[in-house]
Amino acid sequence: MNNRRRITGKVTSNKMTKTVVVEIVRKFRHPLYKKVVYSSKRVKAHDEIGCQIGDEVQIVESRPLSRDKRWVVEAVVKRETRTADAGVEAIASADVAAETIKPEAISHDPA
Repeated sequence: MNNRRRITGKVTSNKMTKTVVVEIVRKFRHPLYKKVVYSSKRVKAHDEIGCQIGDEVQIVESRPLSRDKRWVVEAVVKRETRTADAGVEAIASADVAAETIKPEAISHDPA
């Protein structure tokens, strides 16, 4: 095993070709105030695996690959399971309900 740094983070963007943006969240206790502080950092990493948004990946240090890329995706720790969006289903079901009862079909005659 080599002595390169390895960090786990979450993929936040994969819109570039062979590049993903990984957000690294770090939790530590403030030295003076003793409060737990969260800090996050976003780095660009080279991706040959094909990661998706939401995947938890392990990245490893590498030589500079471009102006911004100094990390490479080594492995996918946990895949993000994609489910259907609940908001889209609610809109679709509302459209179906609106089509089943049409206002023109309701008669307003008193007789």
